[in-house]
Amino acid sequence: MKIRLRGRLKGSPIAKACLDADELASGVEGQSEKQLIRTLKTTLAAADACLIQQFEQQVDVNELVKARAWVVEQLILHAWHKLIPEGENVSLVAVGGFGRGELHPHSDVDLLILLAESPPAEALRRAIEDFVTMLWDAGFYLGHSVRTLETCVSEAKKDIATATSLMESRLLSGSKEMQAAMLDTTSASHVWSAAEFFDAKYAEQRKRHEQFHGTAYNLEPNIKESPGGLRDIQMIGWVAKRHFGTQSLHTLVERGFLTESELQDLKDGRTFLWEIRFALHVLAGRGEDRLLFEYQRKIAEHFFGVEDSQQSNAAVEQFMQRYYRTVMQNERLNEMLLQLFSEELLTDRNLPSEDLGDDFRITHGFLEVSDDGLFERRPVALMELFVLLAKHEQLLGVRASTIRLIRDSLHLVDEKFRSDPQARRYFLDLFCQSSGVYT
Repeated sequence: MKIRLRGRLKGSPIAKACLDADELASGVEGQSEKQLIRTLKTTLAAADACLIQQFEQQVDVNELVKARAWVVEQLILHAWHKLIPEGENVSLVAVGGFGRGELHPHSDVDLLILLAESPPAEALRRAIEDFVTMLWDAGFYLGHSVRTLETCVSEAKKDIATATSLMESRLLSGSKEMQAAMLDTTSASHVWSAAEFFDAKYAEQRKRHEQFHGTAYNLEPNIKESPGGLRDIQMIGWVAKRHFGTQSLHTLVERGFLTESELQDLKDGRTFLWEIRFALHVLAGRGEDRLLFEYQRKIAEHFFGVEDSQQSNAAVEQFMQRYYRTVMQNERLNEMLLQLFSEELLTDRNLPSEDLGDDFRITHGFLEVSDDGLFERRPVALMELFVLLAKHEQLLGVRASTIRLIRDSLHLVDEKFRSDPQARRYFLDLFCQSSGVYT
């Protein structure tokens, strides 16, 4: 697979409205380290205030998180060039969310300082320490590591989170050859094959979901880590990148994993959660991802606008309903895609198929319809499917193609469907099952 290098971000008009890069460059020229720290701190605060103002004016949050990543990049590079001598065998690399070019108001700024050799010369070691200290003093929420190519590989082998972070890296300053070598030696050809990566990330997701009680319906949900949250969307991107080597989710449409409308649903879901996260960071004044009761009203007012307390209560209700619908849809898309990835990547583990009555069958452990026209022909089968799922505890879930069919058949659930005696019997039968029903 060809290694694709990613470098510095391009500043959008929105970003440049909040930071004049030329003015900054002329202003920091000749400054002492203490003066530069003050400049970085005040410039970051001013840029953040500008971005928050634009957020309050309903500017697209997708543009704002990219703009903040660009702003932070400009400031960090001034600190780097001030302290790290030219020509040293060291590179500065953005990883994690910063590597993706996505930063919220209080997001961590993850950096990798990539060394040609270890230990570095004493002067370089002190310069790196001064660089890290300067960023902390200037108010950045810094997460950093200092590694050689060899330690990148050894750490990536031991830790799937490290391998994931390196996979999203961007070169900010230094050697393209070092960056390319790091990406190559930690790629699927050498560390965590696509199948191994999928297995490990899927296990990681299951564990994370269990920590949040396996449901999206927490009253104070974590919008990043809960089922259907931002992590679930990132999970799709990580597996796609490891398998296809792509940065774009549209590749999943081209490969037949998603439809255009499903991709748009995924993007819309991410945008909505990003708006909430941006607002949470602003309200809390820190990196907060929990949608606590104390923030729900303010965020609801941002989305809906209110004039009195009665409207405010209604806005909170509407907002939370929209949140639960969004994360449920994200969770279903995540489930569907991971199942499709599993069938493609883990072909040696596919289970034999068997019929389950005339209209359903079990394929690779998942329940699916035997005929794509079933629901149009017999809408009540929509209820029957869930009864079968609850009765047969060995089932892993509903097969992706059938999930898509269910989504496309929801219009069949009308008054005629609800009054159908068989549909009512299936409904009552469902509540008599010992598993598969959640209240």
